[in-house]
Amino acid sequence: MLIDNVTINVSAGDGGDGAVAFNHIKMALGPTGASGGNGGNVYLEAVADIGALRHFRSKKKFSAEDGMDGRSAFRDGRRGEDLVLKVPRGTVVHIKESGSTTELIASGERVLVAKGGKGGRGNFHFRSSTNTSPKQFEKGIDGEKKTLELELKLIADIGFVGFPNAGKSSLLNEVTNAQSKIANYPFTTLEPNLGVYHTLILADIPGLIEGASSGKGLGTKFLRHIERTRILFHFIEATDEDPMAKYEAIRNELKKHNPLLVTKPEYILISKSDAVSEERLSKILKTFSGKGEKVFPVSIYDPDEMHDVRKVLDEIEKKFTVNSVEAK
Repeated sequence: MLIDNVTINVSAGDGGDGAVAFNHIKMALGPTGASGGNGGNVYLEAVADIGALRHFRSKKKFSAEDGMDGRSAFRDGRRGEDLVLKVPRGTVVHIKESGSTTELIASGERVLVAKGGKGGRGNFHFRSSTNTSPKQFEKGIDGEKKTLELELKLIADIGFVGFPNAGKSSLLNEVTNAQSKIANYPFTTLEPNLGVYHTLILADIPGLIEGASSGKGLGTKFLRHIERTRILFHFIEATDEDPMAKYEAIRNELKKHNPLLVTKPEYILISKSDAVSEERLSKILKTFSGKGEKVFPVSIYDPDEMHDVRKVLDEIEKKFTVNSVEAK
């Protein structure tokens, strides 16, 4: 099961206390109390594993190491070890205390979420010409404590959208090595599935229904995953009585959730094309003419149509590669 929203509590390490100590060697009297070590910081680091949030399913509290107290003979306390928590790339981090939000987009990207407390000074640092035997010292400062809401928004090149049982998982399995569960009933896909076609990342987003943007069906749980996709593959079943109504319904839900979603490049795939007559298919294709970047039929049982799908994917991949090179 994909975990895509968790709330955890993190605590940075406390700073160690400064020490009060004196040199007892004859002719070398004086304060030797050293400072405490700083507490460890808490970081979040992005990784490619989209299931990384599962580690937070049962454990909710995480702490970095405290700094060690200062010692005698000018020996400062050891600094506390930092704590690095792994999260999927595409995670949005909401910090409750400050109301701030940050995002981790690239693998290896790291962000500081809780800073360790500073270690206190030992009595050596309080010596002066008028205070040759100070007994003052500082307590270490407490590390920051934060409550974090971690919200995963998948990052993919192409997002598959459409009503439940529209053939999205079947196509993903056919063109990639994904092993999505498929069956002839709604809501077979209960969590996003990812597949890789050469260098393209394809995301099968669980089926939407009318009212999804207001919480019906699977609700907004997966609408947010569509926000980060670069292109939409919109699946419309050829067997639907009113394909255009289904198309407009999904477009409306996308717009209600985030108006920017309907500005993304969109390809319309008339799925299960083998289940209707050529006359019926031709009529549907004509109805959608002029919609999206391209409209084409697709059946995983038709080699020619699958060839066309792969050709479209190749064209998209080539376009992305050219744009990437130009950006450099």
